[in-house]
Amino acid sequence: MFDSQPQQPIPDEVDDIARMAVDAAYRVHSALGPGLLERVYEVCLAHELRKRGLTVETQVDLPVIYDGIRLDAGMRVDLRVDGRLLIELKAVEMMHSVHKAQLLTYLKLTGHRLGLLINFNVPLIRDGIERLAL
Repeated sequence: MFDSQPQQPIPDEVDDIARMAVDAAYRVHSALGPGLLERVYEVCLAHELRKRGLTVETQVDLPVIYDGIRLDAGMRVDLRVDGRLLIELKAVEMMHSVHKAQLLTYLKLTGHRLGLLINFNVPLIRDGIERLAL
């Protein structure tokens, strides 16, 4: 069943963090271009975000609550920014629906409302950034 309750808008503070993250992604992509490993972009993006005064956690463990038990399934969110924004990074030739599903699942499991899916393996970074909200 669909929830008939209207969703609250994303708070302005979280939108501001997302804008800074997009700007940082542009800067990293401009400096490095496409074709590198995802880990390189992760380290550089985390650095850019920290330069902007944001708190950045990398490779954040994401346990699953299944059957009332907390299980470590080896899932990790690439970046969590200021404890409010999830960023999932890719360096792939083509994005697939499973990449969006992955981030949406991470949002649901963490209770976060906003995430960015960023693929750095594109000629123009604007074509590699997708904003997903719950």
